[in-house]
Amino acid sequence: MPLPRFSGFGLGLRKPHYDDFLQATAPVDFVEVISENFMIPGGRPRRILHQVRARYPVALHGVSLSVGSAHGLDADYLVRLRSLVDEIEPLFVSDHLSWSRTPGFNAHDLLPLPYTAEALDIVCANLAHAQERLGRPMLIENPSSYLDFAQSDMTEWEFLEQVCARTGCGMLLDLNNVHVSAINHGFDPLAYLAGLPLDRVRQIHLAGHSQGETLLIDTHDQPVPPSVWTLFAQVIDRLGPVAVMIERDDNIPPLAELLAELDQARTLARHGVAA
Repeated sequence: MPLPRFSGFGLGLRKPHYDDFLQATAPVDFVEVISENFMIPGGRPRRILHQVRARYPVALHGVSLSVGSAHGLDADYLVRLRSLVDEIEPLFVSDHLSWSRTPGFNAHDLLPLPYTAEALDIVCANLAHAQERLGRPMLIENPSSYLDFAQSDMTEWEFLEQVCARTGCGMLLDLNNVHVSAINHGFDPLAYLAGLPLDRVRQIHLAGHSQGETLLIDTHDQPVPPSVWTLFAQVIDRLGPVAVMIERDDNIPPLAELLAELDQARTLARHGVAA
């Protein structure tokens, strides 16, 4: 399956800014939505999404696929996601390198995986199944993490390279997650980026984080910090056409503040120098 490209700058669709997007006054090239918020057919959320889709391209970003689940994927979830995909015809469909489900239990969180050959087989089988059911390649996002598994016998970037190679999927590169994990685990973020299959990157997330008691926490409730802008400036000229967005999930500011950050991303993409 071909892996399409899209070049542009966008924002996440959040309730405080619905009117701006419904009136098509927000100067963005695309919007991204959390898939699960719109997967119930009918109702106001789905109607709003259809109205926004008539004005902007839309990317679907999921949080519940659970590609690391050893028992496989939820069949009903895939049916509902396929229905949404068919209706919206999104730019991309993405989810995370994580797991959240076991039979009869859903953690409602993005839980980490050991980077082992066994886990790689499970992720690749699940992702290949999801792509087959959706009729399109997906993007897999690198996670933020707060612990390492002693069993891991490869790095996260080696694991992601193998996932892309074996399934034909693309990557959603979250640069905030790279920074958070690098600080928490003590690795070089530039080595991480150098080890990724950058030719498979189709979308970038830029976001902020918070300082916990001992670790950085991927809260998505702060402006994009200088450390993340620096990573963006260093990697953007090594990518092909890519969709870049500011991801803000809490402490939502006025739209003008997010648009100012998006303008900074445009400037860095043109000049490749961190402010």
